[in-house]
Amino acid sequence: MSNIPAELSYTAEHEWVQAASTEGVVRVGITDFAQDALGDVVYVQVPDLGTEVSADTVIGEVESTKSVSDIYAPLTGTVTARNENLDSDPSLINSDPYGAGWLVEITLADASSVESLLSAAAYQEKVG
Repeated sequence: MSNIPAELSYTAEHEWVQAASTEGVVRVGITDFAQDALGDVVYVQVPDLGTEVSADTVIGEVESTKSVSDIYAPLTGTVTARNENLDSDPSLINSDPYGAGWLVEITLADASSVESLLSAAAYQEKVG
């Protein structure tokens, strides 16, 4: 069974969203289920700071020994942080998908849009 922290929100594209300490800012990553399905991550491409992103659009990619998968913006906003550590150590996504393996932080256009995401229980049902 995959590790699905209850305090996070999720998307159907196997990404997690965590409210950051700053109001209206969220941290985004890929789930344990997704990293396990991908296998060893060898390259990650995420948007630059200041990039405007729209919900459900492709904003980057994760490349593994098995395949390349798109990263989707879970919500609309502006990229205000990117995980620079992934440039030199993309395997952080495998070793710590909910911690050191985060992808980007997004300042949301609408803070209440987080409510449209899946709960941990709903995501668990999806990946069952």
